[in-house]
Amino acid sequence: MLLAPAARAEQQFPSSFQTKSIPANGTEIHVRVGGKGPAVILIHGFGDTGDMWARLGADLARDHTVVVPDLRGMGLSGKPENGYDKYTQAADMRALLQSLGIDKAVVVGHDIGTMVGYAYAARYRDLTEKLVVMDAPVPGVPPWDEIVRSPQLWHFDFGGPDMERLVKGRERIYLDRFWNEFAGTPSKVDEATRRHYAKLYARPGAMHAAFAQFRAIRTDAEDNKKAIATKLAMPVLAIGGEKSFGKMEAVVMRNAASDVTEVVIPGAGHWLMEEDPAATIKAVREFLDGKK
Repeated sequence: MLLAPAARAEQQFPSSFQTKSIPANGTEIHVRVGGKGPAVILIHGFGDTGDMWARLGADLARDHTVVVPDLRGMGLSGKPENGYDKYTQAADMRALLQSLGIDKAVVVGHDIGTMVGYAYAARYRDLTEKLVVMDAPVPGVPPWDEIVRSPQLWHFDFGGPDMERLVKGRERIYLDRFWNEFAGTPSKVDEATRRHYAKLYARPGAMHAAFAQFRAIRTDAEDNKKAIATKLAMPVLAIGGEKSFGKMEAVVMRNAASDVTEVVIPGAGHWLMEEDPAATIKAVREFLDGKK
């Protein structure tokens, strides 16, 4: 089923990308697919949708098959009542790739996408060529117990019917908190971008699902504590924003993987693709090309 892409004022995927809705693991996943060559899947996080990857997707499509989903409950994907633990969402991604006839892939994630990406690599080790994680902790992976105590992460336990009532009709206010406080330079998350995502997160069921992504983190932590008993063997690139997770991204991943390359994007906060897309794309491209 072909769908019109979500309107966005600034960066868009090349017109050669197809946009589809594909049944996967009991839900419908909205996905953009373009390019030709070895497969790479780009997984977004909270405050974004797959639209965040337009610049990187365009670059990688020159020599890769690029798959860019919206996670379950987010963007234009289906919004089921449950299934927001990251191992279930990893199964969503696997089912999606299988539907597209793709066996092995490089997995790239940001924010919640980092958590799903790790779950995918841990669950489907032989099918993950490389893993790229960007500026987010991985629940249960040390030093998780210290990281999760940060007052900035109060939203991990925020949710439920009363919270949904508070945020309904005020999605932009809630999202601005993340774009402003987690950015190195908040103005780099521009007004067009904020309007675009605020509209998507105001869709029926979208904030319910967004809260569910975070409220599943306790389950994710228990799953990952088991998974790290065997470290990932594939190459891993850990990218942090200097003014956000920074070097800690690699610290975390070295507790979960044996071959970790560290990159810190100078001056950037959490929103790497909005704040410094050129440096972020360069880091990913060099890693995929074997230059790191």
